[in-house]
Amino acid sequence: MSYLTRVLYPLPDHRRTGWSLFHWWESRRLTYNVAVGGAGLFTLGAVHLLAWLPPSVPMSVGWQPVVAFGVLANVCYTGGWLMELGMKALWGPDSPRAGPALFRQGLIFSVGVTQLPVLLSAFWWITRVIRAIF
Repeated sequence: MSYLTRVLYPLPDHRRTGWSLFHWWESRRLTYNVAVGGAGLFTLGAVHLLAWLPPSVPMSVGWQPVVAFGVLANVCYTGGWLMELGMKALWGPDSPRAGPALFRQGLIFSVGVTQLPVLLSAFWWITRVIRAIF
């Protein structure tokens, strides 16, 4: 099994206690942060490159929005194990083993949201080029 398969399709927590669910989720937080942080570094580089390309415009992104995004992403990540714990409390032993699906969907969504400024900056750059031509 490849590393990417193990990350995106992990086995669910079989013990299903509150502590084991917490451990299952927290053992994957570093992987989540590396993926979202790497996407964020790519986004910062791409946005700065698009701002630098002619017709260039001055652009500056402070550290505060980056830190705020990282904190909010981790708050949302915490919601994953809280949701799974809530499902277990609500439905008992019959609750679905939703951890792997929640992790995968949350990771993909977080990386996608992190990449959104690249798409917006590309449209903004195309608009600047069209305006400069006409």
